[in-house]
Amino acid sequence: MSDFKKLHVWQKAHALSLCVDRVCKRIRGARYASLRSQLFRAATSIPANIAEGRRQESEKEFARFLRYALNSSSELEYHLILAHDTKTIAEKDFRSLVTQTIRVRKMLYALLKCLSVTDRPPPASARAHNTARPRPTADPPSAPGR
Repeated sequence: MSDFKKLHVWQKAHALSLCVDRVCKRIRGARYASLRSQLFRAATSIPANIAEGRRQESEKEFARFLRYALNSSSELEYHLILAHDTKTIAEKDFRSLVTQTIRVRKMLYALLKCLSVTDRPPPASARAHNTARPRPTADPPSAPGR
């Protein structure tokens, strides 16, 4: 598999995680320590799963890790909504981070769609033009006692 750092979606996800880190550093108070941690963990999970998935042996396995990254993007979006609604982060930061999160999610969906096209078997019309000899079929098994 190729270098994950060359993937545009990884670059955007990494930039998002850096932005979330900057916002998290401004969240003060022990009361919000868990939220701060969850925001950071969900954000960094997105590019980490893209990177881990890119090292897999098959496109199917890569797609599985992209779905994990998608799940983390949804988790991040929720934590951002919670942080916004509890007035833990500023409106400007919320809008910027949610916009970036949605952009990354759309990119992940697009990449998954491209991968699913390559995982599908060729259409029936392409198989019909196959010049290989047909395989012999075995007779159906007989019913016991007959």
